[in-house]
Amino acid sequence: MFSEKKTNPGQVLERNIIGKNSSFVGDIKSEGDFRIDGKVEGNIKTSGRVVIGKEGMVDGTIDCSNADIEGKFSGNLNVDELLSLKSTATINGEVVLGKLSVEPGANFNASCNMKGNIKALKNEQQQNRKAEKTA
Repeated sequence: MFSEKKTNPGQVLERNIIGKNSSFVGDIKSEGDFRIDGKVEGNIKTSGRVVIGKEGMVDGTIDCSNADIEGKFSGNLNVDELLSLKSTATINGEVVLGKLSVEPGANFNASCNMKGNIKALKNEQQQNRKAEKTA
């Protein structure tokens, strides 16, 4: 009569929040999502999504699957899938990502490498080496 709520066993439903007027110094590691409306100095590593709110600031390294940025980020940003920059975002540093979405008005002052291109380039280099060996 009543259906059970089905969840993906690999999916983590926890959300970590660093609120407005809060600051954090240090490294954070979690499987869940992050929302940052305060200030973080340090490293964040998660298999989830990182959201930096309009008034949020991060100075350090972020490793995540997806990221939405409205505030300020400075450091190294590694996003496995999609990085979405809103019009109020300011990014400084080095970025490695799968896909990039940028709204007009965002400040993107970073070196950027796309993961798909890196894989394609490595595969092409390997194929060239094999061809040279057989020739």
